[in-house]
Amino acid sequence: MRNNLWSFCFFCLFSLLTFAQETPVSSQYSFTLDEAIEFALENSYKAINARRDVAKALKRKWEATAEGLPQIDGKIDYQNQLKQPVTVLPGEVVGEEPGTFVPVIFGVKQQATATATLSQTIFDGSYLVGVEAAKSFLQFSNDSEEKAQLEVRKSVINAYGSVLVSEESVKILQNNQKTLQKNYDEAKKTFENGLNEEEDVEQLQITLLQTTNQLNNAKRQEKIALQMFNLTIGVDVNSNTVLSDDLDSLTMKNIDRSATTSNFNIENNVDYKLAYLFTEQRRLELKLEKSRALPSISAFINYGTAAFDNDFVFFENSTPWFQSSILGASINIPIFSSLKRSAKTQQAKIALEQSKTDFMEAQQQIQLQYNSTASDYQLAIETYETTKQNLALAERIENKNQIKYTEGLSSSLELRQAQLQLYGVQQEVLQAMLGIINKKAELETIINTPKN
Repeated sequence: MRNNLWSFCFFCLFSLLTFAQETPVSSQYSFTLDEAIEFALENSYKAINARRDVAKALKRKWEATAEGLPQIDGKIDYQNQLKQPVTVLPGEVVGEEPGTFVPVIFGVKQQATATATLSQTIFDGSYLVGVEAAKSFLQFSNDSEEKAQLEVRKSVINAYGSVLVSEESVKILQNNQKTLQKNYDEAKKTFENGLNEEEDVEQLQITLLQTTNQLNNAKRQEKIALQMFNLTIGVDVNSNTVLSDDLDSLTMKNIDRSATTSNFNIENNVDYKLAYLFTEQRRLELKLEKSRALPSISAFINYGTAAFDNDFVFFENSTPWFQSSILGASINIPIFSSLKRSAKTQQAKIALEQSKTDFMEAQQQIQLQYNSTASDYQLAIETYETTKQNLALAERIENKNQIKYTEGLSSSLELRQAQLQLYGVQQEVLQAMLGIINKKAELETIINTPKN
């Protein structure tokens, strides 16, 4: 019995140790907003893939460059003629009667050849355009990475602000619930003593239940907001992450009226850069079509060796190998294509003109986007200032109604209306603070503030 008990204890201890080793420990992080942005620019999924796109573009550039560099190819052939072809010769060639034919077999059954060829493009207009296009594509990838970084930065700011708003909303609702619970308990005792109407208790109970539901939902939203933030910065969604900045200081930090009055340099905008590169791509396509009318020159030299025998003796030292080598050059001159090249060139020219028009439209759209976002940011600041004033008024109104209700000078319905008004303004203030943070981030994305 004692042995069984010891065995059972040992088994439990072993199981606990194994479970502890297999159970992953959730990672813990702590970030200010700037730290979160820096972390996300290195570790977010979008930033990682953007860097990979740049790496691919670098390889593509080298691929285009290598097309015009020397190329060496090797080739090894082996043939075994299981049934050798038969050729007939006139009989008189070998002393037979005229009019007869003699079957003969030429060559040997097996042969092996090994050849190495060095080729080099001397001139090709399309190659020169291709190298230029590869450089343009690399620049496009770099600008795309810059755009991805701006989007990551904006997403982190939005997610960070959403978490802070969710946390603050939970705190406010908890305080409201505490106040409502106190009012409800006092009203219930007063009703039980016969000093007020049952309706007064029911009015307060309605508000309390509504606030409790809102609090429960706010707690769930707080958890989801934190998971969204974790996803945005590139960590496991269930990581234990703490945000060091508070909502008030972050809001004040993002209030900058000069941001909407400074001159907007559209050339710093990443969408402007991408639109310009699209036009550049069309210009290179036109240049490519024109280059197809130019001659191309290439040269090659090869060296080979071959062996022949009826048996497989190619790895034997006594087998003779016969050497050969060829030097050659080729000039390809386009002469007449029934105006096919001309038609393709005209198409490319029209596409270039279209891209220039699109580029002009893109500039207008970017300017309009800046004007609209600047206006929205200014409105967000004004809304915040207004809601702060409304909050002070709503708090005074609610406080007066609390006193009046306690002294029996107002009904629970009037108190409930004042409380609902206060709670609504509280949420408006939180959303106004989030609006300032988000609109400032959007404006900075358009201006490309990190690059200025």
